[in-house]
Formats: sequence, structure tokens, C-alpha cells
Amino acid sequence: MDPLQPEDPRTLGNYRLLCRLGAGGMGRVYLARSPGGRTVAVKVVRQDLAADPAFRERFRHEVDMARRVSGRYTAPVVDAAPDEPLPWLATAYVLGPDLTDVVEAHGALPEHTVRALGAGLAAALQEVHAAGLIHRDLKPSNVLLAAGGPRVIDFGIARAVDGNRLTQTGVVVGSPGFMPPEQAMGQDVGTAGDVFSLGVVLAFAATGRNVFGDAVAPATMLYQVVHAQPDLTGVPQMLTGLVRACLAKDPAQRPTPVEILQSLDPGNTGEVFADWLPSAVSSTIATHASRILDLETPAEGNAPLPTGAETGRAAGAAPHLPTATAFPAAAPQGFGPIPTLTNRPDDTSAPAAPSRRRFFRIAAGSAVGVAVVGGGGAWLATHGGGTTPDAKPTEKPEVFTTPPNGVAPRPLWHKTPGNDNLDYDIPPRVIGDTAVISGNAMQGFDVKSGARLWKTGDLEGAAGTIVASGGMFFCGSGKYDGTLVGIDAKTGKEGWRASLGGKLNAKAPIGADEERIYSIAEIESNDPRKNLTAIVAIDIKTRRLAWQKPRDAGTANGTVALTVVPGCLVYTDEQRNLTVRNSANGRQLWSKKVGDDTPANQVAVHGNTVMVSGKTMRAFDLRSGRPLWTLPPNGRRGFEPPFVFDGVAYAFDYDTGVWAINPKTGKKIWMSPDLAHKPFSDNLVKVGDTLYAGSVFDSGGIYAIDAKTGRLRWTYNDGRSADDRYRVAAAGARLMAAHGNELYALPAV
Repeated sequence: MDPLQPEDPRTLGNYRLLCRLGAGGMGRVYLARSPGGRTVAVKVVRQDLAADPAFRERFRHEVDMARRVSGRYTAPVVDAAPDEPLPWLATAYVLGPDLTDVVEAHGALPEHTVRALGAGLAAALQEVHAAGLIHRDLKPSNVLLAAGGPRVIDFGIARAVDGNRLTQTGVVVGSPGFMPPEQAMGQDVGTAGDVFSLGVVLAFAATGRNVFGDAVAPATMLYQVVHAQPDLTGVPQMLTGLVRACLAKDPAQRPTPVEILQSLDPGNTGEVFADWLPSAVSSTIATHASRILDLETPAEGNAPLPTGAETGRAAGAAPHLPTATAFPAAAPQGFGPIPTLTNRPDDTSAPAAPSRRRFFRIAAGSAVGVAVVGGGGAWLATHGGGTTPDAKPTEKPEVFTTPPNGVAPRPLWHKTPGNDNLDYDIPPRVIGDTAVISGNAMQGFDVKSGARLWKTGDLEGAAGTIVASGGMFFCGSGKYDGTLVGIDAKTGKEGWRASLGGKLNAKAPIGADEERIYSIAEIESNDPRKNLTAIVAIDIKTRRLAWQKPRDAGTANGTVALTVVPGCLVYTDEQRNLTVRNSANGRQLWSKKVGDDTPANQVAVHGNTVMVSGKTMRAFDLRSGRPLWTLPPNGRRGFEPPFVFDGVAYAFDYDTGVWAINPKTGKKIWMSPDLAHKPFSDNLVKVGDTLYAGSVFDSGGIYAIDAKTGRLRWTYNDGRSADDRYRVAAAGARLMAAHGNELYALPAV
């Protein structure tokens, strides 16, 4: 701020000028005060431009456009006189530094600040677009950080959505590095162009740099925007998906401001802005507010002003980043509106200037609210009834809002059960409204509320392998005595126990159906070297041995991966055998060597087709073992174990690709190489039209994949370093997700 000079006017309309704020390309900007005590920024057009009829008409049109914009994060014009000898425009004065100054002084901003910034900018763009305008120059120097949230300023190169250009045809106007690719190429720019700029601004706030590089030459920066991928290193993981979606080269693939706002400020409550600024920034605003209040109109209009941090900004004042640049030549730019801290209309008839206490309550006070839990860039889950699909018929199923591509849902709840439960890489199991996690003990959680319902005693790792049937979870007793127990899913109490006795020592169960539990058992001999193994079935109702069948020498050793289908048991072993038995009596139907490089993989069964993974995907007839088809990986490496959902087989290959396969013919339906990290392939679920898989790596997360196209829809990452994989289970319209020692419920959207 500078003192008024002799050539400066002392009043404009009803406003008394206090000092100079700066100068823009179109004229000078003054700090002024209305008779009612409202502080405003008044922008006065230069004399040479005022004498230009074409410019005066343009200025009048821009004032008319600016009056259309209203809302919390933009504001209507306070007053204007486009037909005066010196046309002027008055907008509310915003107490807050611009984003460029803040990042320059304090570095990259914390995640909660960036999240609130994104919500405010999205709300501002909603207001701008609702008025039929496109900003076209959203950049850090046009974003002010006020106590109550960010404010978007300077619509100097805005154009109406209806196509009436305010710039010369064929001229590219904007700020290199922040404009969308379509604008950089001189093409038509729609509302999605502002969303691209919003993404660059968020990344700048989160990293302290432009994600398209630091090139000085405008042409180089424009080339990067059009052709290069943004470097999102340093963007918080929970915001990366949202920022990447905003920066899509194709405008149609970007989320809308409404979707962004719902993602970052669910319900549009404004709670995200509670204490949203770093304390150093808030302190600067409060100090400057005090100095502004002490300003009075000087008798001669030339008194010196207080020194110090000058954080108030107005549209038209010289920004710190380069102003909008035209290539090859820019048409003159006008002034645009500045949002205000409140939405009051012009208060020239207000009775008195606000007291210092009231002023601080408006300008520097913070709202009381609850901090947003979970990650930013997450999606709002709207509840339709609060029940799972197996609830009472009178209750409605849950319905969640589908997020835009690239935006992950936010957790519905989050628990930390303890490292004795989530250190076995076992996915959660779900029965009804109960989600169960297992480790040294088992714990049950209410799917809807996250409340812990029960916890068993220490099972000493026996709960690491559990199977479910009839409302119970079956596992070893933890005593290594061949005893199997059943835990009631609702109460967590032991409701079933069976011990084979004699020389038959059952190990952990490997599968179950409605009638029987299946396990591998050791047949003990007086000579340990002659011990044999058998596959056994235990009747759930009688708790007695239903049948036992010895395993032959070629299939007797190591791990067994069992799939139970109606009438049959289908399993592989570490000797690369595929075996099928009758589940009612244990009779072996057939067994053959089929594995080629990955023994004991889970198989998938669809109808009468058994699919086995490996260097190729192969299928066999369930009843006879006859080969049906072979699918090569087409130059990629081999396949992970497949899953069948709704008549389609899905499998990951060793190169992180995802395949959809017709299980009847073995023909590829689609193959997508979208995933950045290989998911944990024995943990894949499908809800609706979306597949969900967990990554082996912390840097990956939970992937949502469009089951119809194979495109990656979003990635959820909790930002925690757990040296552990993500595991998921479907629970109606929800996902139960485990990572390290954390348990989450996410909407399956």
C-alpha cells in the first residue's frame, strides 16, 4: 500500500479513498471506505482507455457480467460507474494474501489446508459457471486466502459461456502453466477448462511448484501443458486421484466443480474451513486487519500508511506471478469482481462503521466445526437407508453416490483393532452385518457402524485360516490338538467343536459347504516316517467324521488350495496336481498334472469349467478332466488365479494387466494394463459393475476397476506405511478393507 498522491482523486462516488493498493494493466486500484464503514477496492480505468469507445463498451459489458456472480467464494460488485468520465468499479476488499505469497513465504501447504482450498475453489467455480461465465485465468495470484476460506478474484479475461468472446478471435490468453491444454492450443474453452486450472493450483499449493515444470519461456510451458504428464510427486496420496482427474487432457474426463466440492466438503457444510489456514497465515491476516481499521481518510489525502505485511489484495493490483499473457498479442483486459468475507449488499446506508471486535469476528474468526476424517480427494457417501441387502424387507438398502473418475470414496468408518488381528494378510470375512478379522484372535465388527461386537480369546494363530458356513466361522482351536471350533458370527462365542480322535489329527480347515467342513488331516503312525495325510470331511450337524480319503504319494505333500462347488471339491497342491472329488463321499473323480510354474493356486469354476492359472490360462471339464481351452498371455507374462463373477472370469497377469475372459470359450473380452502396482490377486471382489482389488504395496492401495471396460476408476490409499498389503471383502453396498493394523469401511461405488 502506498499513500495517495496529489494527482489521485479523493472520492469516487460515495467512497472516500484511503490509499493506493496497486496498478493493473487497465488502471489504478485504491483502498476506499463507504459512508457505512465498508472497506472496498475501487478500480479506476486509465484516461486513454476511457477515451476509447470500444474499451468503454467492453468495460460496461464486463461490469454487467461481474454483477451476475454471487456467493460465498465470489461476490457481486459493490458499485460501479461505467459511464463516468473515469469509469470505476468497486468490489469488497479481501483481508488475505494471495496463494503465491503464502507458498513463497511458508512453502507447501498442509493437506487439510489444500483440501479446504480445493473445496472453496470448486464452490467459487460453481458460482462463476452458474452465472454463465468461465474464469479462464484461475492461478495462484488470483486466489486469496481469507480467514473464512479462499476467494477467487480477477475475471479480467472471462468469457461468457454462450460463446461471446471478450478477447480477439484466435488469440490465446491466459497464464502459461495454469491454462488447460485446449486453451493453450487456441481451441474453445468450456467450464472444464477452469477445472484443469483448479487442479494445477491445488498441486501448486500442495508441492510449492508447478507440476508442469519451471520453464521460463511461455512457449515451453504451453508445450508441457499440452503434451506432458504432470509431476504429482509430493501431492498427498489422498488428494492425488482428485488432482490427476482434474488434469485429464480430455475435458470430458474431468470432474465437475459440484463433484469436487462433494468430494472435499461432504454436504457442503463448510466444516472443512474450520482452522483451515496455518497459524502463521492467520496471524498475519489478523495483524493486517487491525492496521486497516486504523486507517482514516487523510486531510490532504497524502498521509503515510502503516508498514508491515500488506496482505490485503484486490483484483487489478499487480500480482506476483506473471499476469495473463497473450500469444501473439492480448486484447485489453478489464477488471473483475473480488469476493467479500460476507454476502451483504452495498451498505452505503448502514448506520456506522463496524467496531473492532465485530470486525475481527467477521474477518479473522474461525467457525467451530469437526475436522474431516480420512483422506481428502475422497467422495461423499450419501445414505439411502442404512442397511445391508440382507436386512429386513421393510428397510431400504444403502445407496451411495458414484464419484467421478479418479476420485476415491472417503471411509465411512475406520478402526485400529490391534496388531494381533491384522498381521496375517487375511482378508476380512463378512456374514450378514458382521465383518470379522482374524489373527491371533478373531474380532467381529458391525458393518454399518464399525462398533466392535466381540473378540475371542487368543487362538495362537489358528484363526489365520478360517472358513464360513451357516452363520459360523470355523478354524483350529489354537491348541494344535486336531480340534476344530466354530465361532458364532453374531456373538463371537464358541458354538461348535469337533475332534476326530484316535490317530486322525485334523489341521486347519480348508473349505466348507452347508453340510460339511473339509480339512487335511494327518494319519499318525507309531513310526513318524510312515505318517500319511488324508483329506477329511466333518459333518457340521453331527460333528463327526463324514469320510476320509488318503492322499496318494503324488499329491500328499504341502499346501492345498481348495474350491468348493456344488457336489465337488476342486483343489491344487504343491506337486502341481489338479484333483476333483465328490464332496458327498470323497471319491476321487480325476487328478492330473496341470500346473506349470505356480503350484497350489486357487482355481475358478464356472458351470462345468475349471480354470487354472500359470504361464497360460487353461480350462478343464469338471467331471472328466478333459482339456477345454488354453489362453496364452499374448506376449505378457503368465496369469494370477482367476475369479468368476456374473459369468465372466477376471484375472491379473504378472505384468499388472487385468483380463476379462469368457469362461466358456477362453476368449479374451478385454485386457487393461491400467494398474500401476500389481494387486494381490487372491483377493478380488465385485460389487455392481466394479471390481475391487488390493495392492501388495503400500504405495498402491485399493483399486476400483470398471468390470465392463477394465479402466481404473479410482485408487484409495490411506497414506499409512504398514509394509503390508491391502485386503478387501464385499459387504452389501460396502467394502471392508484392511491394511496393516487398520480396518476401514468404504462405499462400494
